[in-house]
Amino acid sequence: MNDLVHPAVLESLQAKLFGARRRVPLLALLQRNVASNGPAWLPLVLVLGAIGAVAYADHLVVSISLVYLYILPLAVGAIFLRKEISYSLIPVCILLHHYDSPRNIPLGLWIFHTLSAMLCFTFVVYLIQGYIDQREALTKTVQKQRDELLQDVELAAQVQRMFLPVGKPAIPGLQIAGMMQPARGVGGDYYDYIPINAHTIQLIIADVAGKGVPAALLMSATAAAMQLEANHQRNMLEMLGRLNTGIHAVSDGGRFVTLLVAEIDAPKRTLHYVNCGHNPALLLQSKTGTITRMNASCPPIGILPQELCEVSSADLSPGDVLVFYTDGVTEAENRFSEEFGIQRLSEVVRRGSSRSAEELMNDIFNSASDFCREVGFADDVTILVVKCDFGEYDQDLGRSQHGYPSSAELPI
Repeated sequence: MNDLVHPAVLESLQAKLFGARRRVPLLALLQRNVASNGPAWLPLVLVLGAIGAVAYADHLVVSISLVYLYILPLAVGAIFLRKEISYSLIPVCILLHHYDSPRNIPLGLWIFHTLSAMLCFTFVVYLIQGYIDQREALTKTVQKQRDELLQDVELAAQVQRMFLPVGKPAIPGLQIAGMMQPARGVGGDYYDYIPINAHTIQLIIADVAGKGVPAALLMSATAAAMQLEANHQRNMLEMLGRLNTGIHAVSDGGRFVTLLVAEIDAPKRTLHYVNCGHNPALLLQSKTGTITRMNASCPPIGILPQELCEVSSADLSPGDVLVFYTDGVTEAENRFSEEFGIQRLSEVVRRGSSRSAEELMNDIFNSASDFCREVGFADDVTILVVKCDFGEYDQDLGRSQHGYPSSAELPI
């Protein structure tokens, strides 16, 4: 067997095994939290050195008893060493005291002096060991609660992901891509696309004030309410009015939701939207190359008892691009505290306008991620991109007029 192993490798393995044999006895003497941090020999040297220093001083001073100075090394030993080792050092210190400082004292006084010293040492070690045991028990309890909390957060994240769209809508003439990345395990961002009919779709993007679990709970309530609205006639103003009433009733005023709802009619090539305090979406018009900001027309959802909104409209052309996002994108900061900003976002959109919706979405995320690489995202990041490809819709319409099935009717 040894012939198959290189001599240098064999020597290295033997050295490791020998070193392990030397380290294991030392580790067995230390507290678990001490054994995992730093060199194992250092606490032992500290304790034994303190005992030796006290024994030497006790040997030099004969006029008075220095036995109670052993409290210092015993206290240090109780902090670093295991319980049984700490208690076994008590008789060692007593023996060292009587060996190094012989004094002619009556037997009864010697016995009383020895017992009182042992009781004092035992009490000190007991107090320190009790404190360490309580600290270890508290650490285990905190670790257990932390693990349970992480499991709950992961479960909440799974539930939250259920509210996000799974597949892409098959709307002829529209390319749609969306993503959401929470800053923590759960987040306060939400996006969705809900088809109204075969050629019309509603797009939703929302951002709950705050981060973490509280924001995620309100986001889940918002997502559930928006999806329940699918059973009603999807009038945007009425839908937002009902949503505002519900959130305002359960919110304390400090929690609110910025939300943007857009409705795209592919045959009519029109866009209708309502922006409730959300970041302005970007509309890149392919004919002119200009970018129009879809600014807010009313306050965020949940602040006021009644939401008085206005519906804005825009005409769409082939090649136009719509970009919806949350403030996690534009407020991403680099190490100089500079924000990514809407200007850089606009440049990325203009530069990638010829790409597909999926590619442009990834390009926006990667650009923001590279910008804040050294710091990381401080907030949830959500991006929703729509690219108008009405040539596909015209072809689909032509197929329907000639009696062929449309792309929405073709089997997948």
